[in-house]
Amino acid sequence: MSRRSEIPAYIAAAHELADLAGSAILPHFRRRIRVDNKAMAGGFDPVTAADRAAERAISKALASRWPDHGLEGEEYGHRNPDARMRWIIDPIDGTRAFILGLPIWGTLIGLMDGGSPVIGLMDQPYTRERFWSGEKASYFRGADGKERRIRTRSCASLADAMLTSTDPGLFTSAGDQAGFAAVKSRTRVVRYGGDCYAYCLLAAGFIDIVVETGLKPYDVVALIPIVERAGGRVTTWDGGPAAGGGRIIAAGDARVHEEAMALLA
Repeated sequence: MSRRSEIPAYIAAAHELADLAGSAILPHFRRRIRVDNKAMAGGFDPVTAADRAAERAISKALASRWPDHGLEGEEYGHRNPDARMRWIIDPIDGTRAFILGLPIWGTLIGLMDGGSPVIGLMDQPYTRERFWSGEKASYFRGADGKERRIRTRSCASLADAMLTSTDPGLFTSAGDQAGFAAVKSRTRVVRYGGDCYAYCLLAAGFIDIVVETGLKPYDVVALIPIVERAGGRVTTWDGGPAAGGGRIIAAGDARVHEEAMALLA
């Protein structure tokens, strides 16, 4: 069986994994919950029982169904790291929002075939919203249960663009700060927060550009096919592949992507 013919099964599995994760997470949301700090040297990188429970549920299901596949998760690291097919998981992307009770976090489930993202899914179980990539398009399902195809919107230039970034404090180096400031100064609207949610709203045509830095593969792999199959573009600031994380730019229109990338470079 070819890899291409297996894609529908992988998409169906991603939906099942999202359901498992949501069941593990929701009992903890907007409840009193212990927050541990994974960061070193005085930083803050929160993790909760909800993060860990969701990743364990996904890991167990994948090990049972595809024991030869690799898995990279934010909380428990790698399994079969040299496998051709590798699932890249962030059980709660946006844990800071989660512990504040803000519903702008999501579960990210991505699949890599070698170095290429094959499918991606973002699930927000509290609002019952789900975004995912098919073989050639991207889709959204809301609380009403109806599925629809999503597309990025046309935007001719940064002067017309709506920009988001999770946190301006993430731009720590002078070069990153200058690049982001240059892009920000040319856009129409700037808003912060959103984590994975912002990329999905970009894919759905509500946001035009997302600029971030310091991302890990589990922060972005699932989002790449969602944005790209909706008509957008996701790269590093210098135009390279985004699956490895780092400094990331996502845009719904290639013209905005090129204009912003020139400023970031």
